[in-house]
Amino acid sequence: MNPENAETYINHPTWGLLYKICMVDETQDLFTTLYAQRLFFLVANDVKGVKFQPIGRTEARMMLENRLRTLRRSGHSQEYDQLQSVFQRTFQ
Repeated sequence: MNPENAETYINHPTWGLLYKICMVDETQDLFTTLYAQRLFFLVANDVKGVKFQPIGRTEARMMLENRLRTLRRSGHSQEYDQLQSVFQRTFQ
């Protein structure tokens, strides 16, 4: 998928346009509904197609916090700052 600082959107068959919050690991990204940002999904894109796994707000928050820790430890300060801003808008 795109680099962390590029905005990425994907269309969910039921919930409409989703906005990428961050990469979770090499195979999954964390997305939320575009406007309300109350529904969260792990999205995997592989040879079988796109798979949406709904997750709760608490689990999404923990995943985002883990990604922030990883970026901070690895010294990716620009990505960290951008994701910290997303975190504050989404969860605080």
